[in-house]
Amino acid sequence: MSLGAVQRCFINTNSLSPPHFSHMSEGLISECSLSYTHFTFPKAIPDHGLVDIFYDCPFAMCPSSRRLQEEEQQLRTSSLPAIPNPFPELCSPASSPVLSPGSLPPGDPSTGKYIVKIFSEDGMGKVVEIPADMTARDLCQLLVYKSHCVDDNSWALVEHHPLLGLERCLEDHELVVQVQASMNSDSRFLFRKNYAKYEFFRNPLTFFPEHMVAWCQETNGTIPPSQLLQNFLASSSCPEIQGYLYVKELGRKSWKKLYMFLRRSGLYCSTKGTSKEPRHLQLLADLEDSNIFTVITGKKQHSAPTEYAFCIKPNKGRAELKELRMLCAEDEQSRTCWMTAFRLFKYGIVLYQNYKIPQQRKTLLSHFSAPVRSVSENSLVAMDFSGRIGRVIDNPVEAQSAAMEEGHAWRVRHFYSLPKPCLCDFIHVAQLWFHGRITREESHRIIHQQGQVDGLFLLRVSQSNPKAFVLTLCHHQKIKHFQILPCEEDGQVFFSLDDGSTKFTDLIQLVEFYQLNRGVLPCKLRHPCTIVAL
Repeated sequence: MSLGAVQRCFINTNSLSPPHFSHMSEGLISECSLSYTHFTFPKAIPDHGLVDIFYDCPFAMCPSSRRLQEEEQQLRTSSLPAIPNPFPELCSPASSPVLSPGSLPPGDPSTGKYIVKIFSEDGMGKVVEIPADMTARDLCQLLVYKSHCVDDNSWALVEHHPLLGLERCLEDHELVVQVQASMNSDSRFLFRKNYAKYEFFRNPLTFFPEHMVAWCQETNGTIPPSQLLQNFLASSSCPEIQGYLYVKELGRKSWKKLYMFLRRSGLYCSTKGTSKEPRHLQLLADLEDSNIFTVITGKKQHSAPTEYAFCIKPNKGRAELKELRMLCAEDEQSRTCWMTAFRLFKYGIVLYQNYKIPQQRKTLLSHFSAPVRSVSENSLVAMDFSGRIGRVIDNPVEAQSAAMEEGHAWRVRHFYSLPKPCLCDFIHVAQLWFHGRITREESHRIIHQQGQVDGLFLLRVSQSNPKAFVLTLCHHQKIKHFQILPCEEDGQVFFSLDDGSTKFTDLIQLVEFYQLNRGVLPCKLRHPCTIVAL
C-alpha cells in the first residue's frame, strides 16, 4: 500500500500504544524528514474493544511536500482576521493592567455559574452557586427555601461595606453577579429582613412630608396618596424634593449646611440661599451612575453632625472614600424621604413592578388556599364534650374556636407543670421575636436595620431588672420601650405591661394579645424582628 493512501485499520484499545513505524524500511526513514500528524479515536466497538482509525494524511512526507503545506498554511492564516489576546496581562505585564483578586466574581464563566457568599446577622456565611442572570429577589427566594424561613416577601439582600461604613438593600431586579463585580474584597452580602422596602407604596404620606415635596407646596393643599405616587412614577411629571442637608466637603472633615434639590436629573445645591434659579444651582451627584447608601458609622468615622447620615456612591468600579458624596439629615424622617425619593427617581415604574410581583403571586395562590392536610389530620373531627353526650362540631367557625381554646388550655397546663426556674427561661426562647440579653443600643440597631415601620417589635431581657422583660416597639419612625413586669397572684406568676391591669401567663400569650389589640401600646405588634441563621 502506498504511503499517500488513506488507511483504515482496527486496533485493540486494551493494548493501545503511541504510533510507531517499525514496519517501514530504515532507508525510507533516513531519506525523508518525518512529519507525524494528529489523529483521533472514534467510539470503541463494544464487542471486541476495537476502534476505527482514519489517517487523513500520510505517515511521512518529503521536504518538498512539507514546504508546499507550510506555504498554504501561511496563506490561509494571513487571510483570517486577527484574534485579540484574551490574556494580555500574561504576555506583557508591564504594559497591560492586571486584574485585582476581587475584580471578578469567582466561578467558571464557561458554565455560566458564579460563587457568591452570603452572611447572616450572626456572622455565619453560606456559599451558593448562582447563574449570571440571577436577581436579588431570586437569590432571596433560594435562601428562604434553604434556611426554612417564612416567605413573607420582606427578605432582602444587603450590600455591606464595613471599611466605608456603608450598606444598602439591593433592588429586587438587580443582578447579583454584576453588583458583586463592583464590590471591594472586604465587602459582603448580608441576608436580613427589611419591612420598609416597599412601605412607601402603602403609606406614602408618612415617607414624603408635604413641606419637603415642592409640588405639594405649590398646590397649597393636601395631596391624595395615589396622586402623590403617580406624580413620582410618571416620567412626564417633574416632582422635586427640597430641604436643608449637611454636605461634607470633599477632602475635608468639615460639614456645610446647604439647601438641596433632588430631581430626576440629579442632586443639586443652591449657592444662594433657597434660590431655584438655574444660575444658582450646582450639580452634586448624578442619579443614573450612582447608588444611595445608609451610613452606619456616621458620627464615629465621618464626624457627621447627626446620626442620620447617608451618601451617594458611584457604581462604576470600586469607589474610594474621597469619591463618596456624604450627606446628613436633621432627623430620620428627612433621611428616609431623601433616600426613598432617590430610589423612585432612579428606577421609577420598575420599583412599582417589583412591589406588585409578590402581590400578584399571592393573588394567584389564593385560588389554591385550601391547606394541604395529611391523612392523620383529615381523620380528625372536632368534638364537644361539654354536655352529657359528645357531639360532632359541624360549624367550621365553632370548630376553629374550639381548637384555639384547647391549645390555650394545653399551654396553661404545660406552663404550670414546668418547674419554677423553667417558667421564664424556655417557653419563649424559641420565638423569633425574642432576642435574649441584648442591650438597649443593640435593639435600636436591629430595628433600624429591619425597616423602622409601625409595629416592628422585639422582646429582650431587661438590663435593670433581671426578672423583667422589655418590649421594644417602633412607631412613627421612633423607637419606644415598654417594661414587662412579673406580678404574683394567688401563688401564680403573671406578666403585665400595664401594672397588672391585663395579666398573661407567659410572654407568648402577651405577644399574641397585642398582635390583635393595641391596648396601652401606640400601635399593634405587626412585624417581629427576626434574625435567621444560614
